[in-house]
Amino acid sequence: MFGLTHPHHRLGAVLAGLGLLAAGVTVQAAATPAAAATPHRVLFDNAHAETAGNADWIISTSQPDPLGEDSSPSAETDWTGAISSWGVALQKTGDYSLKTATSALTYGGSSATDLKNFDTLVLPEPNTLFTAAEKTAIMTFVKNGGGLFMISDHTGADRNNDGEDAVEILNDLMTNNSVDSTDPFGFSIDSLSIGSDYPSAISDSGDPVLHGSFGTVTKSLIASGTTATLKPADNAAVKGLLYRTGYSGNTGAFFATSTFGSGRVAFWGDSSPIDDDTGQSGNTLYDGWNDSGATNAALALNATEWLSGGSGGDGGGGGSTCTAAQLLGNSGFESGSSAWTASSGVITDSSDESARTGSFYAWLDGYGSAHTDTLSQSVTLPSACTTATFSFYLHVDTAETSTGTAYDTLKVQVLNSSGTVLGTLATYSNLSAGSGWTQRSFSLAGYAGQSVTLKFTGTEGSTLQTSFVIDDTALNVS
Repeated sequence: MFGLTHPHHRLGAVLAGLGLLAAGVTVQAAATPAAAATPHRVLFDNAHAETAGNADWIISTSQPDPLGEDSSPSAETDWTGAISSWGVALQKTGDYSLKTATSALTYGGSSATDLKNFDTLVLPEPNTLFTAAEKTAIMTFVKNGGGLFMISDHTGADRNNDGEDAVEILNDLMTNNSVDSTDPFGFSIDSLSIGSDYPSAISDSGDPVLHGSFGTVTKSLIASGTTATLKPADNAAVKGLLYRTGYSGNTGAFFATSTFGSGRVAFWGDSSPIDDDTGQSGNTLYDGWNDSGATNAALALNATEWLSGGSGGDGGGGGSTCTAAQLLGNSGFESGSSAWTASSGVITDSSDESARTGSFYAWLDGYGSAHTDTLSQSVTLPSACTTATFSFYLHVDTAETSTGTAYDTLKVQVLNSSGTVLGTLATYSNLSAGSGWTQRSFSLAGYAGQSVTLKFTGTEGSTLQTSFVIDDTALNVS
């Protein structure tokens, strides 16, 4: 039942908005499209102990630009690093621009290695936790169209002895971030240490990762690694491509892909397949890249191409194509304040009002006294998408009796990253009251390529309550 009158202090299980976006994690400008000569821009991370212990997960010792070591590499030894084969193979195509990150990952900053300047980020077995700001940057990058390649290792592979291994670090990225912590990719990495195996590829002749321009993938390699558990109920796009022997379906996935927002994600359960045994002196390495029983090179390269928007894909942090997607995080409020900035008490499961679906909803005002509530989320609209529709379901109930005066109002506005109002989409009031829910929809196509904040502001007068109840928001682009 929808409430008709409300006390000054609404009761129920209430989640206060955390104000994360207002605290400095507002999405910044969309990435600039790559030049035609180098359409695929790939950033390899080396800021999180990727060379600790015996690891040497770099494409070159020349960082950020591997071309400083050899501007025209033809063999894996022309660049120094245990994943130099990967980098050299991409460089030789002439279709990739490669860089290495050696400092904290950012999105929307001024650094040359800021994620807005890239189509794909490779995380080759990170061994230190990402900071809260870095996790926001990574997840925002993917949500806005970037490709994310996560490579794990077996549980307990803590190469720098800081108490964290790649399994824990990558799971933390997916489950403890300000953008979407509700299993956004549809899988979790298993805490396993599998000694050896040759995981087999599924039969799917149309999959661009298994059958890409770099060759056909049949098997991979486990030399102390792990797998993932898939959860398609959380993200229907998740897909296992190679499985540990004896496993299929949602368990034992050694290589998996998924999507999030406008971006793409790939997971690999071991770093041994990318190791080419040509790293820096003193490291104990293993040549999994050239293992004769596997097709690891084709798997790594095809996946990079897919993540970057090639092989029939539309990915890319700032590419020139559009992937149809729903961009708002926590669109139905079921994860509380995640992804939203809200006044205290706005996001709630109080029984004094009712959600349209699920248990939680956003309830602005309803106090019967002078009061202002706000609710907002920031997002970048892909420049290549020609359609962008913002929608939400609204219910308004009121104790006001006037049929001609708007005492209490709800404004729906679009703001830029500096907080300047770019436009007011609609204004509702106590005169909008009625039974049931009404879907409201607005075109945001005119803001393509911009970072904007979608904001609801509810302002209530000194007497007689009006409640503005919102649920099931969406921002669909195509």
